[in-house]
Amino acid sequence: MRILMKGLSVILVMMVFVAMPSLADDVSLAKDMTAVIALHGLPCGQVVSVKRQSENDHIVSCQDGNRYRVYVNSEGRVVAQKL
Repeated sequence: MRILMKGLSVILVMMVFVAMPSLADDVSLAKDMTAVIALHGLPCGQVVSVKRQSENDHIVSCQDGNRYRVYVNSEGRVVAQKL
């Protein structure tokens, strides 16, 4: 029983370390999207979720209920479009 518990503990710790970089990337992306929306003068408060459509195209949900498509247009400009 003790060997099983040690094995499960090791697996759990490994899973946490593997997931941490992903969580940090998600937090960083949410902060970036919050800044983009604010710089466009649109209401949001704080980004609560980001769904990636493609490399430079995201669907963003805000704390205040607003949703935006944030993407890079053909001219290379970042656009925040209310959905």
